[in-house]
Amino acid sequence: MSSSSSALETEIFQYIDLHQNVLVENLEEWVAVESDSVQPGLRKEVIRMMALVANRLKVLGATVNSVNLGSHQLPDGQNLPLPPVILAELGKDPQKPTVCFYGHVDVQPAKKDDGWKTDPYTLTEINGNLYGRGATDNKGPVLAWIYAVETFKALKLAMPVNFKFVIEGMEEAGSLGLEELLEEEKRCFFADVDYIVISDNVWLSNRKPALTYGTRGNACFFVEVESGDKDLHSGTFGGIIHEPMTDLIALLDSLVDPTGHIQIPGIYDNVAALREEERKLYESIEFDLEEHKNNCRVKKFLYDTKKNRLTWLLNIIILPLVLFDERYSLEEILLHLWRYPSLSIHGIEGAFHEPGIKTVIPAKVIGKFSIRQVPHMDLSVVKQQVVEYLENVFSKRNSPNKLKVSMPLGAKPWVADINDPLYIAARRAARTVFREDPDFIRDGSTIPIARMFQTITQKSVIMLPIGAADDGEHSQNEKISRYNYVEGTKVFAAFLLEISKLHGQLQEISNTKTDN
Repeated sequence: MSSSSSALETEIFQYIDLHQNVLVENLEEWVAVESDSVQPGLRKEVIRMMALVANRLKVLGATVNSVNLGSHQLPDGQNLPLPPVILAELGKDPQKPTVCFYGHVDVQPAKKDDGWKTDPYTLTEINGNLYGRGATDNKGPVLAWIYAVETFKALKLAMPVNFKFVIEGMEEAGSLGLEELLEEEKRCFFADVDYIVISDNVWLSNRKPALTYGTRGNACFFVEVESGDKDLHSGTFGGIIHEPMTDLIALLDSLVDPTGHIQIPGIYDNVAALREEERKLYESIEFDLEEHKNNCRVKKFLYDTKKNRLTWLLNIIILPLVLFDERYSLEEILLHLWRYPSLSIHGIEGAFHEPGIKTVIPAKVIGKFSIRQVPHMDLSVVKQQVVEYLENVFSKRNSPNKLKVSMPLGAKPWVADINDPLYIAARRAARTVFREDPDFIRDGSTIPIARMFQTITQKSVIMLPIGAADDGEHSQNEKISRYNYVEGTKVFAAFLLEISKLHGQLQEISNTKTDN
């Protein structure tokens, strides 16, 4: 880093440190808005939150377009207005790269009596942690990006990039209308965008920064077993009929064995082989197994050794034997969390679930499970494999009941290129602020927004989180630490400088090749 760049970063970082209380006050104002997009009764609060964001960006000097998406119909037939999506832009210098940030300001439901220690809509600082719904998911990171841009303005520094914002208010409810908007704008708003940044996840560690380059997909299934058109009394009919619940339990139990191995034939056939470049990324990852247990409040994982030869994989995937040499010990638990498919059973609809006893034989029950997908699994193939397997298991029970298997939802996995300029710039920025290289990680969950942006816009996408592993997004007592919030703002500012510098270097190389 040159001395001038270092001095510039120092000036920016000092300004952010001096104004960190303003950052916290801004977050307090935003957290106070109950922008819960899941509950229809709070839709007005979501729309109010979007207006606050639009005003904030206008004060920043951005050109703001609040795009009306119309309304959507609830299951009860009620029409509810969708909150607008904000498209904002700041700067149109053709000599500078254009960075687009995506974020959302709606939140998951939260009530004090859910188990919160504090009022979820009153930002409360305890031992350096800022507790409140949306603090880390995603109001804190959105504000950090806005403040990183504001810092250049406040110091009267030229913005190193052109900057665009895409802010929505329906992410927690499925981003209704967003995909259609992106399709409409890919040749307009996104035409001059070079890079897209998403900061809507967290680190793997409580302490070490991370850059996310992949997420798993998800295929959700319903398996329905039906005997007739009414529930029956277990005293009158128990023992003489094929009970739908018994069939369903047998089907669900057949899906996965006690080690977590999915029993469906062929399900692992198309899993992408682990390449040497990716394998090396796991060697330096900071992963504290006990810390991870504490974060999710469990006593034991399926895979409890941090480093292990992947003998489990020998039964399901053919990989080059060199990967199983002792010198290539891998983070087995992380591979199972991020890189290999998993199957989870979520619930049974139609069964009695209230307190007490009800001796009824339900006429129809629906089991719900999902398979987290990874590259290069094909959704249509997975669906076929699941249907054929369950039909085969069911046929062996000789049950007269009706079986129906469906896949109501399917989302594909997302993987980015860690050698892309986005990741190089982000790694440099994180190292500048935190004085260590970030981990390159994947996310075991499904974040459709990353793949959506990448597929539709055909631009480079990075997931650049600033929250820690114990932030508890979607959970009780969600928080972001003051440290992560302030230092994360510095990372965002440093990233803008780094991507500008790197983009300029790449342009020079490209121009030189063209001249030659």
